[in-house]
Amino acid sequence: MSESVRFGIIGAGSVWRFHHVGTKNNPKIKFVAVHDTNEKNLKKIAKKFNMEPYSNLDDFLKSDIDAVLIMVPHFLHERMVAAVAEAGKHILCEKPMAITLEGCDSMIEKTKEAGVKFMIAENHRFLPAHEYIARAVQEGLIGKPFLVRAYEGVNEIPGLMKPDSWKGDPLKAGGGALMDMGAHKFATINWILKDTVESANCWITKQCTNLSSKGEDNAIALLKYKSGVLAEITTSFTVVSPPTNSLEIYGTEGTIIENHEWINPVRIFSNHENMGEFRGKWHEPEIEHGPFPIYYRISMEREDAHFAECILENKTPEFTPEQAREAIKGVLLGYLSARENKEVKMDELMDIYQKKGTKSILIGLENYVKNNYCI
Repeated sequence: MSESVRFGIIGAGSVWRFHHVGTKNNPKIKFVAVHDTNEKNLKKIAKKFNMEPYSNLDDFLKSDIDAVLIMVPHFLHERMVAAVAEAGKHILCEKPMAITLEGCDSMIEKTKEAGVKFMIAENHRFLPAHEYIARAVQEGLIGKPFLVRAYEGVNEIPGLMKPDSWKGDPLKAGGGALMDMGAHKFATINWILKDTVESANCWITKQCTNLSSKGEDNAIALLKYKSGVLAEITTSFTVVSPPTNSLEIYGTEGTIIENHEWINPVRIFSNHENMGEFRGKWHEPEIEHGPFPIYYRISMEREDAHFAECILENKTPEFTPEQAREAIKGVLLGYLSARENKEVKMDELMDIYQKKGTKSILIGLENYVKNNYCI
């Protein structure tokens, strides 16, 4: 059995540097080849990171690699996964999985037919702070959850204000802030609660950008889960701060508050007897963490290592494509609500999926973004 996985990368943009930093000291992962359509960037990245450059995708896929890390614009995920699967290579693909449910279905089908390992690079599932929260909730430390609030904010104004950039384009990015970051939020909350969304009421707005062809720069989705838990997901492309996330979960026996910008990212207040000396008081458990960009490095280090181990040990990845698809269902449900300007149920989304296809939700989505300029 091989002791390491030979990876190639498709797309050598900004997200690559986080994967590189997270994996450079892992002897089980070797990045040896790169494919990018930008010839200048291809040569630069290949030289800097000692990888073999390939301007032709077919030649890249015929090279001596075991797996591929896909880091391209969202609308290309489905196409690239199909090509890599057909070549018999294992696949780690950046989120969001695809911009439609049909795209997700195709990716699942083609990777299963090819018999390759396939995981969406949902780094939030591998962040130690989120792993602690998931254990705490599932062990009952805060009793029965009833309310969740999740937030993610970054600054993508430059891309949103470029007409030729794919960022925020409804048919290339799959929407704006909700698709880009909401995929993280839905995947994380679904996992922590072991639950899925039943209905949504969503608002998508332009607060700080004004290109008519682009999707929202800010979004808020109010959700009801099947268990009755109420949740709020807020995503922003226009904050003036380093990228960050926060999560609040309220239960019948306690509360968990998490913020990626804190050195100690999690605070828990619980009346559960298993809290021992910390019962009935705020407690900050010791968790591996660091404010941006450190938590990117930590989560991607663990995520990529997990996928490599699944290949080497022939295991099924912990985060399955079906779970990634469920996150996209949540995002598309939010967009359907914004279009309908009302609360919508998951059954309504699935009816569209069966009759018209979910791409219909994204076509013309920019026309349903509320203009609420604050500039």
